[in-house]
Amino acid sequence: MSTLERATALVIRGTDYSETSKIATLWTREFGKIRAIAKGGRRLRSNFDNAFDLLTVCHVNYIRKAGGLDLLTEAQVAERFAHLRTDLPALYVGYYLAELLDATQDYDPHPGLFDATLALLRGLADPGTDRPAGVAAFELVWLRELGYSPQLEVCAACDTPLGGGARMGFSPAAGGVVCPGCLPGVRDHQALSLAAWAALKRLTAGDATALGAEKREVRQALGRTVSYVLGRRPKLLSYVDAP
Repeated sequence: MSTLERATALVIRGTDYSETSKIATLWTREFGKIRAIAKGGRRLRSNFDNAFDLLTVCHVNYIRKAGGLDLLTEAQVAERFAHLRTDLPALYVGYYLAELLDATQDYDPHPGLFDATLALLRGLADPGTDRPAGVAAFELVWLRELGYSPQLEVCAACDTPLGGGARMGFSPAAGGVVCPGCLPGVRDHQALSLAAWAALKRLTAGDATALGAEKREVRQALGRTVSYVLGRRPKLLSYVDAP
């Protein structure tokens, strides 16, 4: 049975399908990730308002199909992020967000993740934005929405409340911060300073205050965690974390 749907969407992938049509992967606020064909989407004059550039926000109408590609009937541009065209590091961040969104399940909506994505894309226009902190905050939202929030208040291995310590560690396999007593039994841990632990808790609470000397630890911990959840290292992660 076919259903007409309307949604606000971010374009995260586009593929030419024929001389006149495109296949678009969209991350929508209402329905999560969808894949749809836009017949005539490559024509200069169409119902799609040149809406298929990567990282473009658009309002779409589409017919939901059971067991195949959905059918886009209309797409109108709602927002473009012009600063991404002139700021290569910011563009890499945008591509990284698209890669993580593309790794989610079809039709698994997460409005909070959609909002976090747009907030970071907009924030990249501000030269004062701490991009490593912004990316880390986004990764924590992504992990939370997918059910993989790292344990930060209790030891991920033994559930003992964490009081801090010079020998704390962080383990993606265990699921978060590990107390000194459990470190010998956790093979994939990295050392975690008190400053990095505090920063992770602050970022989890939505405070993307600039990272200081703890930036490398935080980025390493979250990059490894995202990679563990995906089962592979994201292609854009190295570009995002480049000095």
